[in-house]
Amino acid sequence: MSKKDFLPKILETGANELEIIDFRMFEELDNGEIYEWILGVNVAKVREVIRKPNPIVKSPGSPPEVEGIAKIRGEVVPIVNLAKWMKIKEPENAGKYVIVMEFLREIVGVIVHEAKRIRRIRWADIRKPPPSIEERLGGKIVGVIEIEDGNLLLLLDFEGILDELGMIKIFGIDEHISEEEVERTGHFNILILDDSPVARKIIRGILEKDGHTVIEAKSGLEGLDILNKYLEQASAEGKDITDYIQLIVSDIEMPGMDGLTFTRKIKEHPEFSKIPVIINTSLSDKATVDKAKYVNADAHLVKFDAPDLLKLVHKYAIKK
Repeated sequence: MSKKDFLPKILETGANELEIIDFRMFEELDNGEIYEWILGVNVAKVREVIRKPNPIVKSPGSPPEVEGIAKIRGEVVPIVNLAKWMKIKEPENAGKYVIVMEFLREIVGVIVHEAKRIRRIRWADIRKPPPSIEERLGGKIVGVIEIEDGNLLLLLDFEGILDELGMIKIFGIDEHISEEEVERTGHFNILILDDSPVARKIIRGILEKDGHTVIEAKSGLEGLDILNKYLEQASAEGKDITDYIQLIVSDIEMPGMDGLTFTRKIKEHPEFSKIPVIINTSLSDKATVDKAKYVNADAHLVKFDAPDLLKLVHKYAIKK
């Protein structure tokens, strides 16, 4: 029996697929009509969907988009009012459910109006959002998927939303990281892949502060294009691909081609496979770690922990 036979369908990374929760937000327009927003979030980020808890206690100093805090299964969880962040007028009695999510080492609840269903989609089917919608939601959209009846489902960038609300913790980025914490082994050229501008900015800041050169890509497809160009240059100059790129740090959730499929392709390539790959994701569940191992990633890291990232950089980057 092959290794693949032991994996459930969703762990088969060659399919380049993910599962999302389709949820809805309802906006009361000026003419009294109700507009239905069709939105989505990766199932891997979701702990559960529950009825809106009561009470939700307002916490001093929180932004207005944060409804307050609530106790969920024994843990105190901040509750974000998505309608307030979207700046939409809610119909009466809206906001009955909370999607409880865990990522970036944090648990966050998000109030939504209706949780519809789970959908399996292909990363290749995720398109860039129309400029009007992207502008309306402040650029916090990973991509759009066309569903039945020509409707568009919007995948929200919750990392970007939480960063905007000041709720993302970046461990160690503002501190001096001593030689005792990280044994430095050189300065490297590092290719980072992440569709989130916020995430790329944070990762770039951590790496450049440590003296490394960063090349950015927004997806697995763009990452492959960059590597192929370096391979052509290496061939023309009689050098090795590792003379140009000594390490790759890749997110998982990216439209077009996700980071797991990208990593699998890298590890199957006769030249690119020389480059170590670190999977850097907001997902910390065991299934994600198993997926990273299955595609032969060299390491797995949960965003955003500066000391941990730098330890892995100096451990795995090819020394030239």
